Amino acid sequence: MGFSGHLVFARSSRPLRESPVFEGAEEAVGPEERRPGGWRTVQLRQGAWNVERLPALVDRTGHPACVADVSDSDLALVTGLDTTGRRWQAWLNLDAVARLLVEEPDDVEDQITWLYTPAFHEAVRRKRAELDKAVPEDAEGALAWARAAGAHPPAERAPIEKVLRSQEPFAEDLFSTLLDTLGFPGPTTA
Repeated sequence: MGFSGHLVFARSSRPLRESPVFEGAEEAVGPEERRPGGWRTVQLRQGAWNVERLPALVDRTGHPACVADVSDSDLALVTGLDTTGRRWQAWLNLDAVARLLVEEPDDVEDQITWLYTPAFHEAVRRKRAELDKAVPEDAEGALAWARAAGAHPPAERAPIEKVLRSQEPFAEDLFSTLLDTLGFPGPTTA
């Protein structure tokens, strides 16, 4: 079983967990990952954080921030917010997302059997194609957010689209790759 929880990425001169925005979110998993320029990622267990806290975090830090809501390490929904209130979202690991979001027909009597039918696989294929259509817009949103955060993202959206379309065993790793590709300095070891 993989990690389910939240990866909160923000800029702060102090550990993120010390911010009042994280009151009641004591369920941190491991040390904060630090990046040059004061960027930090804190990993919180499921239920310890919610995306509704993102505006308060942006207000408190004065910088754009984002959160990846990770489900069993299989997939994540990343939500970013800049200081003007502009929001973007993108899914990570689209194949897993498509399997999760496929709607089960009303006439299915056995859900387990449904997962092994050609109809299920066709429904997943259609959902994956639908998700893929959103990737260019999601990449544009991520790029605008990274520029607002002072990162140095690529001029073209193709590298971001490639990350958003890629598949990794762990969504947490894909989130880190997304941050790297958006031009944030790599994590430091401390």
